[in-house]
Parts: sequence; C-alpha cells; structure tokens
Amino acid sequence: MQRDSSSLVDTLTSSVEIPATLAIETPPAPQLLACVVVPAKNEAARLPQTLAALAAQVDFAGQPLDPRSFEVIVLANNCDDATAATARRFAQARPWLAIHVVEITLPAAEAHVGRARRLLMDEACRRLEHTGNANTFLASTDADTHVAPTWLAAIRAELGAGNDAVGGRILTNTRRTARCAVHHQHLRDATYRILRARLESLVDPDPADPWPRHHQHFGASLALTPQAYRHVGGLPVVPYLEDEALYQALRRHDLRVRHSPIVQVTTSDRQTGRVAVGLSWQLRQWALLHQQRQEPCVECPQGLQVEWLARRQLRVIWQQQQHNSVRVSTLALRQLANTLGVPTRSLAKELSIAATFGALWHWVEQTRHSVGQWPLRWPPVPLGQALTEVRQLLRQHS
Repeated sequence: MQRDSSSLVDTLTSSVEIPATLAIETPPAPQLLACVVVPAKNEAARLPQTLAALAAQVDFAGQPLDPRSFEVIVLANNCDDATAATARRFAQARPWLAIHVVEITLPAAEAHVGRARRLLMDEACRRLEHTGNANTFLASTDADTHVAPTWLAAIRAELGAGNDAVGGRILTNTRRTARCAVHHQHLRDATYRILRARLESLVDPDPADPWPRHHQHFGASLALTPQAYRHVGGLPVVPYLEDEALYQALRRHDLRVRHSPIVQVTTSDRQTGRVAVGLSWQLRQWALLHQQRQEPCVECPQGLQVEWLARRQLRVIWQQQQHNSVRVSTLALRQLANTLGVPTRSLAKELSIAATFGALWHWVEQTRHSVGQWPLRWPPVPLGQALTEVRQLLRQHS
C-alpha cells in the first residue's frame, strides 16, 4: 500500500507554553495495532539506523509485518541539527510506512526526555484508541537504538500472553578498544543484575514475570497497552528516569510487567548522552571509577534476600486481609515491621487501607527510606563482593 508521506510531516513550535498534545492530523490506518514513539534531540547521525530497524520488522517466521499494522512517531524537540529533516527524508523514501515527524521547541525548563516522551506516548495512546482495535500497544525506543527484527512481534506475543507491559532486553554495541575497561565493568554489572533477577525469582517469584527474565524496563525498549497507560495516568513527567517512574507506577497498580528475554534492542555506548542520568551517565561513572582505581558499589545481595522474603510474607498477609480470611498476630506484624525497618502501627494501618499490594510496598520503600534504618543495616557492597555473595545465595537455592 502506497502512502503520500508528505502528509506525515508536522511542525509544532512552542517556546512559551507546553502543548497539551501533539495532535497529528493524519488519521491512523484502520489496521493499526502498534504505535512506536522515538524522542530525538540532535540525533541526525544516528536516527536513520534507528528508523531502518523499525522499517525492517518481521514476524517469527521471517515474513515482513504488514506496514499498515504499525506506525512511528518521531519527536524532534529543541534540535539545532538536521534531525527532523533527516527523518523526513527517510519517511519520503519509504511511503509505504507511516512515519510521522513532529518538530517542537519546548521551554527550557521542560526541554527534557520526560516531557518529550510523555507527549509522544499520549499521542500514541490517543491514536490507538481512535482505531477501536483490540490488542493494540504503544512501544518506546530511543533515537540511538536499533530494535531487533522481531521486536514488535515479540512484544505482541508477550502482551498476548496476558501482560500489561513489557520491558525489553537492552544490549550495547560497546567496542573492545580504548573503552575495554568500561565494557568489562558493564558486563560485570549486567552479570550481577541478571543473577540478582534469578535470585529474586527464586525467593519471591512473580507469576507474570517468570524465569528466564532480566532486569530492564527502560525507554529504549518499553511497551504497554493503552489500557495500562491510562490506568496509571500516563508517563510521569520528570527530567530523567521517566521510564523507571512509569515502571513504578505500573507496579503500584499491580499491573503485570514482563521482563522479556525475547524482546531485544541494541543501543549506543556513547558517554555523551542527552539526559542527566541514563546509560551514558552510568558509563561515565564507571570510567571515572576505573581512573580512580575504585570499584562500584551495589545493593547487598543478603539484604535483598531478606527484603524479598519479607515482601513475600507481607503479600500473603495483605491477600489474606483482602479476603478477611486470617487476622495477623501483633507479634508477627511487629517482627515483619522490624525486618522491613518500618513502624509497626503505621504498617498495620497501611495494610488495612492499601487497595493494591504495589501501593503497600511503595509505602514500605518510601517509609524505610525516610526512616533511614535499611541502608544502615544493609549498606551497599563492592561489585566484586556482591557477585560472590549472590552466587553463594543461588547455590543455596539449588
């Protein structure tokens, strides 16, 4: 099916006020099932490869996806390079695929990825709802990221299994050159995160997120249904870590989030990123620590095991209270509160009013952070020590 790509280019400038919506005028195709959003700030050099990967999507049998079944929205915000023009050229050369290119200039205080991704995801959700189709989803990636050929097909499979959201595995194209030390540190950290996820799946298994799984739910590969997006009130508008904030919102509402190994992307290993805190920031931190001959510190595995055991116990108690089946003893509640590092009376009150377990657990995390006992009890440990400890704990569960 041929399309006039000139109708897929929009320009929106706002240096004074923030637009309520991107409001793309071109209507969605009747067959639309997925809307992919790509925030892009000064990404003219990398964006063509990102769009090429999206244009080459196939199913699990290797057959091209129906181009009418998905579309791409690129938001070029506050750019001073040719990002928008580059995206337009790409769209014009592929008229069979709906690629919407929107330019916008946000006020300085709002010119961040949280606002850009929120505008994109709001518009994607609106367009999917407009079709009235079932089993639709909005998916997010980044302008320096290449999605796998079956990225959309894998997301659809995971959501079709009953999940509300999917975090994809994010790999990097780090080269073994002068950055070898950073690459090594990245691999060690990834190993720790995967082993930690394995331990969590053994200590407090999540039926919606069984092993094998991973630990990532970031904007470079994140998808959810329009229903889930509306349910949590949309993407939180924060300057950075907006993807983590969305994940936490999904968890607070007890929605099913899958960390899928079959949903994969490859992202840039650059150390000069577009956000204050993100992968590029983390790579710079590892490089700095290497220069200083220091090792990064991470969460203590033993403390995590204690936390997850207590979380599992608390979930059982909350579920019992929801059904009025069993009343927890004061002694048991006091012991659990002491383990979690929160006041007993406050925990009892929250147990009685929490509408979801996610909301209750969010309260626990916020409260123990303010009380300050937990980090004193379980301080971070060097990464090497953490790797040794988490492997020992895993052997105990084997």
